[in-house]
This record gives sequence, structure tokens and C-alpha cells, in this order.
Amino acid sequence: MCRFLVYKGASPILLSSLILEPQHSILTQSYDSRLRLDTRRPHNGDGFGVGYYTPPSLGPSPCIFTSTIPAWNCINLERLATKTSSSLIFAHVRATTQGSLSDSNCHPFSNGRLMWMHNGNIGCWNHVKRAVALDIDAKWFNGVQGNTDSEWAFALFLDSLQRAGCNPDSLGEEGDGGFGHKALREAVLTTIRRINAFIKAIPEEMRDDEETRSLLNFAVTDGQSVICTRYVSSATDEAASLYFSSGTSWKKEGKGRFKMERRDKGADIVLVASEPLTFERDNWVTVPTNSVLTVHKQTVMIHPIIDEYYNHSPSYLRSTGFAVSKGLVSSGPGATAPPAKAVAAGPATGGLTPAVGEAAAIANIDGQGKELRERLDAVQKSAAQIKV
Repeated sequence: MCRFLVYKGASPILLSSLILEPQHSILTQSYDSRLRLDTRRPHNGDGFGVGYYTPPSLGPSPCIFTSTIPAWNCINLERLATKTSSSLIFAHVRATTQGSLSDSNCHPFSNGRLMWMHNGNIGCWNHVKRAVALDIDAKWFNGVQGNTDSEWAFALFLDSLQRAGCNPDSLGEEGDGGFGHKALREAVLTTIRRINAFIKAIPEEMRDDEETRSLLNFAVTDGQSVICTRYVSSATDEAASLYFSSGTSWKKEGKGRFKMERRDKGADIVLVASEPLTFERDNWVTVPTNSVLTVHKQTVMIHPIIDEYYNHSPSYLRSTGFAVSKGLVSSGPGATAPPAKAVAAGPATGGLTPAVGEAAAIANIDGQGKELRERLDAVQKSAAQIKV
């Protein structure tokens, strides 16, 4: 499984302030992932990628840098990150589950003004791949360059967006609103529905005891809005971890120490990450399982993904066993957002509804989370002595 990071800000930020410098930056997560306990593949060292949007004068398509070198060992990443700034950034470190080690398999993937990342896996992929290839437009089929389930999911998303009446190749005009967050969100949800339908259509005798459950943490942007999902095709299991943080400034308080500050009710910065970049637990809110998070004009909205795997009971506890079997911890230290149905668009100034802010303030870590944090703190002390 992989780790990813999204930054959307009212102002540009140096890539290094997110990718290199924080105590638990995504570069650190490439070799010290606290919510990924896969002993078979203990590192996210199978390549990385960074995508970011440049000034409008250079066009609306993103600049993307990928490499098969482990992020912790790439001097060019440090050179790039310390001299590059952007107001919308995607970053991804990879641990292979599908596809070979190559630049074409490194996230983020792009088409026109769109960028896409994935953390997770598609169930029964050996059977689903053919169904996807046969169901999408030839244009998106021919556009797939690698051999990961993540890129094929992107092709399926592009096909879904096209079927909804949008042209994924459209670059639009400078300063326009992109495709719109509603169109992007619906295309992502259609992608999930189509993946589930492909898996259900596989005859029982062909499944060969393959895993049918999918972990679909997607992130997509058109340079204006950002859509992220935290999803598992199961009514009883937790999805892979996903968090967000919002505020008015991403403040550096010392070497490796950053904190999200909130001076008013607005939000100038929104971060979404597989794992928190800091150990300030009150800075991060857990995205509920089987929900979609939308960032539009610095406002965060969370909607439930209501299908056969959605549970309407806010007190229902899902099992972490499936995520752990995939080398992941489904949740960790941090506040928990209320059920997705209780979360809506924030006030006109941006940010979250009061219900989410109150939940973040009063939420307590349960016994399992507290035990995990103690374990992680012990690992951190040991890791601090390692020089990479």
C-alpha cells in the first residue's frame, strides 16, 4: 500500500514545507510509515511522485515529477522541493501491490488538467482488469501507459467523466472554475460503483479464492477542486486511513515541528493525508469510512457514500482486520469526524461546520488508539537515531 498527501492553499507554499521538513513528512513516511505495518514490504520505497500546478501563464495542466528511486534517496527531490512553490500539490510514495517498478507506474497520473492518486487495491484485479478494458472508450484504453490497477481506475474515472458530458481533455480558460466539484465527485462515485459491479459480475467458479474487497482511497483534482475518498467495499470493515487538517497557516515552530494554526473561522489551507504530517493530534481529523471529502474554495465538505456497504448507525464499529491484513492500520491518533451524514459545507468564509470543530475539540482516543500511539512513540525514539 502507498501513502499520499494533498495540499490546497489560498497561497503557494514551498514543497519542502510538506514533503521534506515536517517531523512525519511524506518523505519520512517512505521509510517510517506509522500506520502501515506490512512486514512483507515495510517501506514505501517503490518510487514516488510529486504533482503541482504552476502559475496560470504556464497553462492549467500540472507539472509532474516521478522517479523509481526511493524518496529518501533522491537528491533531485530535495533540490526541486526547496525551490518550488504551488498552491495545489499532490505527493505520493509507492509500495507496489500491482504493476512493476517503473516511472509509468508512479503516481500521480495525469490527463490534461487532471491529476489522480490511489492508495489501496481493486479486488479480484486479475479478472476485473479485462472488464475495465472492455468497458471504457478506446481513447482511455490506449492512454494507459503502465500496468497498475490505480492507473486503470483513473482511465475508468476519465471514461465516467466523459459519459457525464465533460471532456476530460479540456484545458479550459485561465482562471476558470475547472469541471466543478460536483461533476468530479459524481465521476469518482461512478468509478467506485462500476468497480463494484465488475467484481460482482465475476462468476464464483472463476474467483479462485481471490480477495473481492477493494480499498479505494482516491484523490483527484482539476487544479481548482479536490475530491478524496475513503472507501472499502465491505459493510463490516474499516477502510485504509485518511485524515484532513485545515486552518489559516501552516506554521513552522522549530526543526521538523509544524502546526496548523487557526486564527479565525476561515480556512486558507487544507491538507489531506494518508497519515498525519505532525503528532499534534488536535490538528487532524479522521475522515469517516465510506465517505467522500470535497475541497472547494478552501471549504471542506464530507458526504457519505451510500450504497450496500454503508452503515446508517453512527455507533457501529467496523473491524480493522482487513486493513491490517493489507499491512495498514485503519485509524490512529487524532480526532474523529462525526458521521459523514452530519458534515456539510462550512460557512461562507470556508472551513468546517461547527459540528466538526466541536467534535475535533472533544474527541478522545479510544484504548486501541492510545496503545498504538505509545507503540509509535517508542518507534519514533528509535528511528530518531537512524540517519538515512
